[in-house]
Amino acid sequence: MSESDPKKFIEINLPVLKQRTDRVLRGAGQFAVSTVKLPKSFLPIGQLILSDDLIDREQLARELDLLFEALYQHPISEQSKALTGYLRKYKLIPNEETTEGLIQFLVKQTVSRSPVEIPEAIVNEFWQFFHELISAPELKGLVELNLDIIRSVLRAYEPLLVEIINRIKHLRHVNNLAIGEMAQKARVLRSDLAILRRQIRAIRYIKPFLQTDPRDFAGQAQIVAKMVREFGPLFIKMAQVAAANAEFLPEEIATELKVFQEDVQPMTAEEVNQAFLECYGKLPGEIYFGFDVANPLRSGSIGSVYVAKKPVRRDGVEMLVPIVVKVSRHNLEREFQMGALALELMLISSQYWAPHTKLLPFLEAMSRQVKEFTRGFEQELNFEDEAAIQKRFYRRSQDSDSWSVPQIYSATGRIIEMEYLETALSVDRLLREVAGQEKEDLRRKVAERFLFTILQHVLVYQEFHGDLHPGNIMVTPEGRLFLIDWGNVVDMRGKWPLVWDYVYGALTADVERLTHALIEMSTHPEDNRRRREFIHAALTETLKKKGVTPLGVHALTQLYKEGVTGVQRRLQTVMHLLSNTYQLGIIVQSDYLHLSRSITAMAGAYLSMYEQAPRAQLFMDLGFGVTLFPYRLVRDRVQTRLKNLRGLISRV
Repeated sequence: MSESDPKKFIEINLPVLKQRTDRVLRGAGQFAVSTVKLPKSFLPIGQLILSDDLIDREQLARELDLLFEALYQHPISEQSKALTGYLRKYKLIPNEETTEGLIQFLVKQTVSRSPVEIPEAIVNEFWQFFHELISAPELKGLVELNLDIIRSVLRAYEPLLVEIINRIKHLRHVNNLAIGEMAQKARVLRSDLAILRRQIRAIRYIKPFLQTDPRDFAGQAQIVAKMVREFGPLFIKMAQVAAANAEFLPEEIATELKVFQEDVQPMTAEEVNQAFLECYGKLPGEIYFGFDVANPLRSGSIGSVYVAKKPVRRDGVEMLVPIVVKVSRHNLEREFQMGALALELMLISSQYWAPHTKLLPFLEAMSRQVKEFTRGFEQELNFEDEAAIQKRFYRRSQDSDSWSVPQIYSATGRIIEMEYLETALSVDRLLREVAGQEKEDLRRKVAERFLFTILQHVLVYQEFHGDLHPGNIMVTPEGRLFLIDWGNVVDMRGKWPLVWDYVYGALTADVERLTHALIEMSTHPEDNRRRREFIHAALTETLKKKGVTPLGVHALTQLYKEGVTGVQRRLQTVMHLLSNTYQLGIIVQSDYLHLSRSITAMAGAYLSMYEQAPRAQLFMDLGFGVTLFPYRLVRDRVQTRLKNLRGLISRV
């Protein structure tokens, strides 16, 4: 090498070395500056906690959001994204290819385990949707995912944290009595952890479920039942919703789910006694005769029902009468909140096992929708509210000779006393106990009264039972209906225009009307109005893929040409669109979700009354019931008034 070669080497490589050194120094400088500034990001939330003023959830959430924004912007987060990309590139952790492999596995499992054959066209349409979904290639780093998980947990605990922080502030001005309450909150946290561990542990049943034979529905049903029971009240409520669609499930699984509509594991004697001590300061044996804490009449996800006797005074005479006592389970609010959190954590964690940019908003929307759906269940937890609803419908039932509601005697937040229905059985049980022509006559009589009752509630009162599955429909041998379990009702006042726009838009492919309805039914209509063009285009494409075309001026002619298959396709679109809005980023309000749930439950109950009966008879009775409703409503009112008048005359 000549003497000029070293100089030439230096002249060529020195600028490159200098550039890299400058980049490293700048990066180190930025890291150092950001690290020095990081403690300042904790200063606002520290001041919020240490100040004497009480805080609310909005203040805490705002300061936490600012803190996490600073953490997201720290250089280590950006470096984590690069490192995560490197690890995914060399398949050291799951990447987009493994996600596709995972989805392929799930699709194969779904196809192999389906009780009916799934056409290849549907599978191909799903893969087209999936590849459109994952078209954008930007993923989060591991640090960002961990920050997401931490923020989600903190968000779930914001109400509790606000209460704890405000209690600490209050302790500066009051005596040491508040320390006991703080210990109670700590016990809540320990209880929450126990609940969360149990619920997450219940997910272990997924593995043995996938290991079963795809056609072994009995084995799968047993595994599903075990998982639902271990997860607790939230999954039991969801199982009850699924049971309302039991006709679309294998018989073995449908049978297991129907158990949750009628009976679940009862409360322990300690839980029942604690509820009475909390509400009355007495044990049940001090209030009632024959109250057996170990032998409930039935049990559900919310509580257990017992039969006892209580002395009451009627017409100046004291007598023992049988009553029903419904007792709420302990800590249900925390069970529901922890259940929603467990599902949210599973969905967030799936970003590690299935990292795809387009899946992220889909999973986040699903997570928010689960929380919104859960919020609708929470209105069933206060028995005083349930008693108020039941009293309202009891008064209405006095004007009808077709349906009744048990009378309420008293109620607290966790205990309800009500009328005992001595001869009534659940509708499906009663129909199982009769046969032949007697069963046929009873079934049609009960179905007619049930349809009349639903139409009266929907059209006259504009308010109806939110969970009218067969277990909540009691029938006497004479065919009189008693509707029970009024923890959830659907109020249709103010909802008819949007419901009509949604149903009409989905049936006729009127995308303008459908877009408007879904936006106004969402939890954040203002935000979704700004996304109207995207939502409109997505709905247009969805209806096109489903084969639902607009109906022109000759609508009847077009429907005739489409035939029964076309009508069924349009009806399925109405049912599916409302529960499948995740890809649009729309979160539907819980009221509308539970409206769909209620209608499904009522339809399932009505169909169950015609089990093994000819479909022609079902449609004929349904048509007559709807057509003759005005006449039957007038007749029912007249008969009830005459009956009340005769009773008044006989007493005189």
